[in-house]
This record gives sequence, C-alpha cells and structure tokens, in this order.
Amino acid sequence: MIHQLLQYMQRIAAARIAATITACLLALYGAAAALASDAPAQSGTVAATAQVPHIALLLPVNSKIFGRHATALRDGFRAAAKNPGKTSLPVREYAVSEDVAGVLEAYRAAVAAGAQIVVGPLTRDAVTALAFGEPVPVPTLALNVPDNTGRNPGNLYLLSLQIETEARQVARIAWRDGRRNAVTLNGGSPVERRMQAAFAGEFMRLGGRVITDIAYTPDPERLKAITRGGGAADMYFLALGYAEARIVRPYLGATPVYATSGVHAGDQGPLAGFDLAGVNFVDMPWLLEPNHAAVMVYARPKALASMDLERFYALGIDAWRIAQLLLSGARDIRLDGVTGQLTLGADGYIERELVSGRYSEGRPQATDPAPREPAR
Repeated sequence: MIHQLLQYMQRIAAARIAATITACLLALYGAAAALASDAPAQSGTVAATAQVPHIALLLPVNSKIFGRHATALRDGFRAAAKNPGKTSLPVREYAVSEDVAGVLEAYRAAVAAGAQIVVGPLTRDAVTALAFGEPVPVPTLALNVPDNTGRNPGNLYLLSLQIETEARQVARIAWRDGRRNAVTLNGGSPVERRMQAAFAGEFMRLGGRVITDIAYTPDPERLKAITRGGGAADMYFLALGYAEARIVRPYLGATPVYATSGVHAGDQGPLAGFDLAGVNFVDMPWLLEPNHAAVMVYARPKALASMDLERFYALGIDAWRIAQLLLSGARDIRLDGVTGQLTLGADGYIERELVSGRYSEGRPQATDPAPREPAR
C-alpha cells in the first residue's frame, strides 16, 4: 500500500510539473485559438522586388507566440531542401508575425516577386483569410486548416497536424480491432473536447456506440469509479494529454485503451512507460520509426525543446516534398511522408495516415510498422 501511494504521489507531482506544458502542446493541434491571431503584433511586411521565379516560404518566425514552432518548421523545410535531388527553384523566406494583415501583404508581395508556389501561412486565422477572402493565383500549400466557412480556392492545398484527424483514425483502428462499445474520458479543454467529438463521431459512423463521456479528474476515488461505471464497455478512448493519461491509465484495468499522439511525449523512462502500459495511440513515423531508412535520410535537428517542436520540424520536411510535387504539376499525390502517409483528397486537403503505436515494456514503440518506400 505504501509503495502504491508513493507511486501515485510521483505521478501527481509529474502531472503538476507537466500540466502547463501539455496544455500548450495540445493547443497546437486544433484548439479554437490554435495558431490564431489573438492580438496584433508588429507586421513582418515584405516589399515586392524584381520578379524572380522562386519558392516562397511564408512563416510567422517573428511571432512571440508561434515563433518557435515556425522556426522548427522552417528548419525542417531547409533540411529537406538540402537533400540530394533535383531542385528547380530557389527558396525565398518571408518572415512575418501572427498579424493577418501583415501575412496577406507578404503573400501578395511574394506572388508579385515571382513566387511559383507559396508554402504557408501557418496560423489558422491567416489560412482562413486566404481561403475565403483573398485571390490565390499560384499553388499555395497552407500549413493549417481554415475555419469551416466555405469552399477552398482551386490553388489552395492544406497540410496540417490537426488532432481531429488523429482521433478519427484511432476510431477506425479501434473498430478494426473489434471494439464496439466505448467510454471516452475528456479533459475538458477546447482541444480535448474536439478530440472526443471527432472520435465519437467517427466511431458511431462506423456503427459503434459511445456509452458515456466521463470528465477527467485526478481524484483517486472518482478514478476507481470509472471502471465500475463502464458497464459493457470494451474500450476506453482518452481525449487527454500525456500527464492526464498517465494518472488515469492505472485505474482502467485490462480493458483496451486508445488515444491520440497527445499521450506520446517520447521515452520518459520506465515509470512513465509502465503508467501508460498497453495504451494504443498513433503518431508520425518521424517519432515512432526514427531508425527507418525512409526517415533517417533527413537530418535530425541538433536540439529541440519538445516533441511538439519535433513534429513541426517533420511537417517542414513534408511541406518541402509536397511543394516539389505541386511544382511538377502532380495532382494525384500519394507520398510516404515523415508525418504519415499523405494523400491529396477533396478540396485540396492532404489526408494524413499515421503509424500505430503502443506503450509496451515500459516504452512507446511502433506496432506492426508497414514497409515504407525510399524517400524522394
């Protein structure tokens, strides 16, 4: 009993330390404020220059809020551009802030300066403004998704790390595993509510049933009641971040548990790994298959502060690769990417299928990794 109490206290302490970090990480995967312009910042206005055909990279590296993520993405883009291969155009970087007006001004300047393709914007507000209020005269690869307010222009393509996509994939995996009756645990943040809604919508579309959605709590007595109230549940879905999932998982017994990449914070040691034992999740090949030849071909960043920044670095790599395909005129795009299997779908959305993973033997690892094609 004393040993169990000490373990529980360690988990609580770790959760308190990580709670703020986890909230920030999750916010970047589709919260209402995710990568959105909440306050004006100094505009990164770029003056038009003589027309020179080029690839324009339009990122908010000057933003106090999103600068680190934009910089990581830029560095991944640069790393992919340095790989041996046929490069027809130079890259010109347009540094902006999160101010939407400044982003649109820089976009127009890039087109006027001869950009044959634009990669960016990154913030949701800027992508929405571009999608529904701005001419898109050249192929443009936006790195977020717009608010759902209309149809996207023909030249606009969308590649993002949206968490709802992951939650829907997890629902399909659970269904293929034979799960039919789910209990969801929801942390209550805007991202976690959207995560839960995406999972529930897809699971029910497939024919499954969501028995109940339970609000997250760190209270041990209430956590013990979860399994008693689960009834006919044959699975749990955790719409939670890493720290919350680590506290909840030990109370869920042998019933299968599923989650998104929000529970994957890297190898945090055996205690964390055993707390999350058996949790099934999805994440990008860049993080779950780092030793695969198709992933290893790209240079790793020297030092990034979080797994979150690693994901944006990987997004930069795939943004470069998709841009090359769009430049070549390809429209039937199927790419074995470092962020997942990428396929160009309807209305310019690039669909992303991630790798399945599980916490096993005290660490997160890929499960049944599929053969991967060499990088192009």
